[in-house]
Amino acid sequence: MRFRRRSLLQGAAIATAVPLSAQTAFLPAGVTRPWISGDFWANPLQDWQLANGRIECIVSGGDRNVSLLTREVNGDFVLSVELGAIENEGPGFAGFRAGSKGYWKDYRDTALRGIGIDAGITTDGRLFIGAPTPSAPRATEAPARLTLTAANGLATLTAHNAAGVEIGRIEARQTFQGAVGLVCHAGAITKTPPRRNIARQGKVRYWFRNLTLTGPGVTTHSERAFGPLLFNQYTVSRGTLKMAVQCAPLEAGAHHAELRVRRGTAWRTVARATVDPMACVAQFRVANWDETKDAPYRVVLQHDGKQHELSGTIAHSPMEKRALRIGALTCQNDIGFPHGQIARNLRHLKPDILFFTGDQIYERSGDYGNQMEPPAAARLDYLRKWFLFGWSWGELTRDTPCVCIPDDHDVYHGNLWGCAGRKAEKADTVQAWQDSGGYKMPADWVNMVQRTQTCHLPDPPDARPVEQGITVHYCHLQWGGMSFAVLEDRKWKSAPKEWMPKAKIVNGWIQNPEFNAATDGNIDGPQMLGERQEKFLEEWARDWSNGTFIKAAVSATIFANIATLPPPANTDSVTSKLPVQPLGAYPEGEMRTADHDSNGWPQRPRNRALRSLRKALAFHIGGDQHLASTVQYGIDDWNDGAFCICTPAISNIFPRRWYPAAPGKNALPQSPRNSGEYTDGFGNKVTVHCVANPTKFGHEPAELYDRAVGFGCIDIDRQTREITMTNWPYWEDLSKPGAKPYPGWPVKIKQTDNGLPRTPHRLATVQGGRVIEVFSEPANELVYALHLPAGPFTPTVPAPGSYTVRLYDPASKREIVKKGQRTL
Repeated sequence: MRFRRRSLLQGAAIATAVPLSAQTAFLPAGVTRPWISGDFWANPLQDWQLANGRIECIVSGGDRNVSLLTREVNGDFVLSVELGAIENEGPGFAGFRAGSKGYWKDYRDTALRGIGIDAGITTDGRLFIGAPTPSAPRATEAPARLTLTAANGLATLTAHNAAGVEIGRIEARQTFQGAVGLVCHAGAITKTPPRRNIARQGKVRYWFRNLTLTGPGVTTHSERAFGPLLFNQYTVSRGTLKMAVQCAPLEAGAHHAELRVRRGTAWRTVARATVDPMACVAQFRVANWDETKDAPYRVVLQHDGKQHELSGTIAHSPMEKRALRIGALTCQNDIGFPHGQIARNLRHLKPDILFFTGDQIYERSGDYGNQMEPPAAARLDYLRKWFLFGWSWGELTRDTPCVCIPDDHDVYHGNLWGCAGRKAEKADTVQAWQDSGGYKMPADWVNMVQRTQTCHLPDPPDARPVEQGITVHYCHLQWGGMSFAVLEDRKWKSAPKEWMPKAKIVNGWIQNPEFNAATDGNIDGPQMLGERQEKFLEEWARDWSNGTFIKAAVSATIFANIATLPPPANTDSVTSKLPVQPLGAYPEGEMRTADHDSNGWPQRPRNRALRSLRKALAFHIGGDQHLASTVQYGIDDWNDGAFCICTPAISNIFPRRWYPAAPGKNALPQSPRNSGEYTDGFGNKVTVHCVANPTKFGHEPAELYDRAVGFGCIDIDRQTREITMTNWPYWEDLSKPGAKPYPGWPVKIKQTDNGLPRTPHRLATVQGGRVIEVFSEPANELVYALHLPAGPFTPTVPAPGSYTVRLYDPASKREIVKKGQRTL
């Protein structure tokens, strides 16, 4: 008793920091919810809850843990918590993790998978620091409180019963520097690293209450609190502001948020929203938005007796800027999380708009697998992965307009053929389940995913849901004179197995060697974008309103299959197993692939979409492929379609490659062997200008960097209409002189390179400053439309004959129509 009293007094003497405790200010009593508070990050979210004023581990499994975000230790401290068993059978322990650090030394990756020193009590009562030993002392009864004290390089773990009597103690020479947290672990106990088995297993569940951390070695980081307002995204288009604010999963009941905007010196509430109970999103919409001025804003939410705020600035539409910049990103796996180097580069580049083109999450993100049922757990499983996205990019998206479109992994598919929203037929294997076409997950879950990622986008031109009531989000976005057709290239796409049974397709790959993807697979009937989006693209090509001077389409993946594999190349299961090549190496004999997950198939709707893009002289932004490339599409001939930039994956475990056996035709001088004019595995014409293959680049960590990861940037000159496409490596610091993009970039093109006919056939010269539309006669079909810069312009046309030329001013609606214009 005397020793216990002295240790407690010692703890009080060094307690100079304000205690963090599970009282009302942090963990309110009488509330049950999955999210604990902004001070904590739980791994995984669905296995923990706040209830009865306690942090409860409600699912038994390996290494369930909760990281304290807002405190760190470096020196002497006292860490204490009350605890009790909910279930206590089999091997495992409950206690602390202290001195945790992640690979990147960022509190976010520390919270996700930081490595520290565990200290706790095993299910059979042994106390330990680091890892238990057979000779470790045992508590004389079930403890009510554990206390870890660090002082002068000595760590002491003590256990007390409910009466405050010490019932066990262990000491070890140990110092701690980093984060602290709580652990409830079921399974064999090993010293970390290596990582323990984290499967759902065993029968070990504990609750924790009244966590305190005091001492001179404690530092406070209140700014790291994450929630209840987590992050947001917004767009402004055609006078309408739409903003989605992602909240934490709160307790049952209605929660209301306000959007307040500063006008002059006063703050005014411009919108109110109720937080969606499933997606945890507050969606704001403000019509008649003044796009000409920056607008500081605050999102306000009353919760847990406090007013919480998320603030930023809604940027004005940059119509006055000559140089416009687009940031483009895709495929965020958790290797490299929180991707701080890319975020810093984007802050340096200051893009005018950001595009995230799919796979914002992967099923494996954040460890612990993916949980597809029961529905409540599946919802939280997705949200936790989605929160990682916002944790990485939220500082950018609060001030920069952002487009985010889900792809297959976002809805828990390896490959998705949406078949207009139908339900996929469950099968014996995941591959067969996906190959049947449609969505594996329930429609309300899919809609929840789409709300989190897309409800801030402009309204769809036709908002009717597809089958099962699954919502749509394709749209037209205008910003700074740029016009974007935001497409859904998975939702309507047909399932190849259904249309081509002779191909014997497995996971999107042809298993019948007698079936030719380029000829036998080029058939009528299958859809890619669907009739609704094809109609939208035709109308979008003619819409040059609101100062539009340039156009781009944005989709999850590109309209070609730029990839090779060693023979027989009838499955992508080997992709992650292939050796990464040294710099300058070129594996011989590889085959161009025919992966139906790409938009190289179906060929005919692919070509219809490209003809629509050509009518707008639009370029294309895509991702998904894990292989950075810049290509020019061919439709009827090479180089008669749009240019496309496929951006590198932010991070990936599936490094695709492009090593065609023969050089392409008509490659540019000094271009690498794998550039030039090709047909892909589906027979589509495509000109490859550059790719970034996985390579041993010599940067660490090689596990991340050698997979050719990074991001894309597109610069547009309003005056010259020059488009500069660049793919940047993850590791480059763009704030330093001499930063280099991947080899082959930047690629510079003119707006008219995106399909303006390259023929000697011309019409009479016209004066610019207006929109020109050229129609073929007598079919009256649009050949192309273009908002001309000032000065003379001589229209080229694809063939000799007669054409109609329409010149008009989108603002005044004045027009001149010249019919019967003969080629010169």
